Amino acid sequence: MAYIFFDKQHLVNLEFTMNKEILRSNRSGAFCNTTIIGCNTRKYHGLLVVPQPQLDNYNHVLLSSIDETVIVNKEEFHFGVHQYEDGTIMPHGHKYLREFSAEPIPTLLYRVGGTKITKEYIFAENENRIYIRYNVVEAAQPITLRLNPFLAFRNVHSLTHENHDANRKYVPLKNGAAWQMYENYSPLCLQFSKSAEYTHAPLWYYKTFYIREFERGYDAVEDLYVPGFFEVNLKQGETIIVSAGLEEKSPATFKRQFESLLESRIPRDSFEHCLQNSAQQFIIREKEGTRMFAGFPWFGSCGRDTLLSIPGLILTSGDKKTFKELLKYLIDTMKGPFFSNRYYQKSLYYTAVDSPLWFFLILQKYESMLGASKKSIWKDYGEVMTTILDSFINGTDFNIKALENGLLYAGNENVALTWMNVFCDGKPYTPRTGLNIEINALWYNALRYAVEVLKEADKKNPSLQRWQDVADNLESSYTKCFYDEQNDVFYDYINDNEKNDMVRPNMLIAIALPYCPFNDDLKKKIFDITRSELLTNRGLRSLSPRSESYREVTIGNHRERETAYHNGTVFPWLIMPYADAALGLYGKTALPYLEDLYKGFEEVIAENGIGTISEIYDGNPPHESRGCISQSTSVAALLYLKYVIDGLKK
Repeated sequence: MAYIFFDKQHLVNLEFTMNKEILRSNRSGAFCNTTIIGCNTRKYHGLLVVPQPQLDNYNHVLLSSIDETVIVNKEEFHFGVHQYEDGTIMPHGHKYLREFSAEPIPTLLYRVGGTKITKEYIFAENENRIYIRYNVVEAAQPITLRLNPFLAFRNVHSLTHENHDANRKYVPLKNGAAWQMYENYSPLCLQFSKSAEYTHAPLWYYKTFYIREFERGYDAVEDLYVPGFFEVNLKQGETIIVSAGLEEKSPATFKRQFESLLESRIPRDSFEHCLQNSAQQFIIREKEGTRMFAGFPWFGSCGRDTLLSIPGLILTSGDKKTFKELLKYLIDTMKGPFFSNRYYQKSLYYTAVDSPLWFFLILQKYESMLGASKKSIWKDYGEVMTTILDSFINGTDFNIKALENGLLYAGNENVALTWMNVFCDGKPYTPRTGLNIEINALWYNALRYAVEVLKEADKKNPSLQRWQDVADNLESSYTKCFYDEQNDVFYDYINDNEKNDMVRPNMLIAIALPYCPFNDDLKKKIFDITRSELLTNRGLRSLSPRSESYREVTIGNHRERETAYHNGTVFPWLIMPYADAALGLYGKTALPYLEDLYKGFEEVIAENGIGTISEIYDGNPPHESRGCISQSTSVAALLYLKYVIDGLKK
């Protein structure tokens, strides 16, 4: 039996199957995403979701789904599954499903009487194309396979409805047809590996319902356009491959392309292989450079998430080439000392004080994990290091400035510069303006590492003494600022109006760094608090349950979810600093509970996003998955944890 497998008993249960999604992306950021039974439950779902740079550079859903009908002795059996606004499920294709397997690619087995048909689909790696292979495993007599394509041609963040602007014409292709519903869109080309008869019969299907959007408080109803249908006759043992892409292609190549893609896949036959398979999907390679998607299906690129993901996604596999390409893109798109923190319609936004400081930790990981020399690091990245440190010392945008005592002040009430950056009602919900515990620890670590590099690579550089003086001042100020010995509390952030002592994982980030101003006793105190109040089997809570602001679950409309996002929600990415802190404080004795944490995650691999790890989880048990079904930082954290575990075993 395959590693990820569901039988008939599971597949006929819509409550079970409509919560399980399958995803595959390619190097342009295009993707295929739907539930395991093919019933779309999100506006982001589709078999062919592709960037349209000529329009807005967003992903757009072109091919929403394909409904299959098998005709045996003139009797029709419909394999499609759609939910409509009134709650109706039609057709009931899931009733014919017998098996689902994710290995080596998503495969469904349908049975109608004595007829068995498998359906497999695979997304091309370097072009915007999906291949679907149908195989008639058993059939006492020839059958007819009818396919109805459902088209959307709209931005992933919007919905469409019947309209008079939609172009109802089609263009015949070799073994297929093409449609271009609106001007300036790429055409959708649907072709078969053997001759298929196309009947043009335009129809709109009304009020398709996306339950996940409804639950999230968004519009959830749309109309989909079905231009016509294809029919092809098949007999037992016959296979046919359907291709959907943006360009016409020779049908004679479909079999070879399908097999070639299949051979290149990392199989989903183990937990670690699932993580490695998922890790590949976040890397985007374009003319502008190599960047990383933060999460599917709705996040774009984010400098912070890229830096947090690099150790687990890239360095654990020894991929020095991609590491350098990702840093080059971030550096090429810098604005002063800032990396782009958001990529939106080809516009870049720079609102992160921590990303430039995470950059130094990534260089430290590059040195320790891939053996890079300090001299080569200074040669390649010394200019960027200097720009960041000197800008922060001298003062820069967003009221970021080093104080006389070395501490780094950042922000104002209208902007959130740390990773806790959600906005609610037009304002940052957790602004954390002022002196932040993890930002100043990252600042200290950056200064100390830069000094360490200069001592080996360029001892006469005048910056060496300057950075060392700031670091020395910061070291003597840090503990006094963030630890109240009299009350035995740590402050998450401090400004003129408050000293915030909420228990958050930011203090754990501080003690996980190679250089930290806290002594070992305080580090252990923080680690104990973290294990007691924040650690779950899905990562670390963003706020202690003991706080009045704690939210047990991250559900509801946009405002309700944003309110909860950093007030109890569990983030898997925090496993990376947790592992580093455990390793630094306890060494090999940390191995048993790090292994337990890693192994405990295996059960989620088939829970929501099949073969991958979600963005967030609820703060309270059973810690239901929420947010993006596949998140770069989450997958990276687990791969990094495995790397640490393997290192301890050696």
